[in-house]
Amino acid sequence: MSTTVTSPVAAPTSSAVAQRAPRPVPEPIPFSRLVSVELRKCFDTRAGFWLLASVGIIGLLATVAVLLWSPDSQLTYSTFSGAVGFPMTVLLPMIAILLVTGEWTQRSGLTTFTLVPNRPRVIGAKAAVTIGIAVVSTVLAFAIGAVGTVLGSAIAGVDQVWDMTAGDIVNIGLAQTLGMLIGFMLAAVIRHSAGAIVAYFVYSFVLSGLTELLAQTQQWFSDLRPWVDVNYAQAALFNGSLTSAQWAHLAVTTVVWLVVPMTVGLWALMRSEVK
Repeated sequence: MSTTVTSPVAAPTSSAVAQRAPRPVPEPIPFSRLVSVELRKCFDTRAGFWLLASVGIIGLLATVAVLLWSPDSQLTYSTFSGAVGFPMTVLLPMIAILLVTGEWTQRSGLTTFTLVPNRPRVIGAKAAVTIGIAVVSTVLAFAIGAVGTVLGSAIAGVDQVWDMTAGDIVNIGLAQTLGMLIGFMLAAVIRHSAGAIVAYFVYSFVLSGLTELLAQTQQWFSDLRPWVDVNYAQAALFNGSLTSAQWAHLAVTTVVWLVVPMTVGLWALMRSEVK
């Protein structure tokens, strides 16, 4: 009986190992691509699409309403810009809320944070989109307001009234940005779409109504209100230039009602488990 002897496999030499090509390291995803992806998320869902569509439709209806029913003396730049900007101020923070809460409410967080295992970069891209939408919407509102002013004065046969300065436009843009960031903050704190939307309306409308009622009935709160009511302090941005005291009111209320809760919300968001 013969025995088959197999020769041992030669181990690779050190020179062969040295000649093996190293595995290529993938390039990190650019931040600009993250921003474009997060921006696309605002449009490619039914909720986001119809929310943006409703902003445009309501703005168009508001412009037509001013043309049809406003007296000739009210066909001014501020009237048309305010008619277009008000629905944007109310509805656009919903986009910031849906943008942040989508990773938790729509269960896309595992996909997002697996493809980009750096949560601060993703949240930073969402914040950049939020601020960008605020700036673009402000520019769009004033552009439509300018068109409405030209058309309204031509139709009514009156002189064009440009009753807003560059400072007024900057202040309103700041107010719009703060409103978007409030939606962003509430989404980071609550991380649930419905709950954050309800909290936004309570924050922006119910709370302001209660503080208005309390200020009318209690003199001590009327004196204290500019320092504690964030809606009251931000409303001054829509009324023209601010005094130094009003800027101080805005700074204090913004830190208390926006910066501190957002810091806590972002800290919890970075540490929360994504399921």
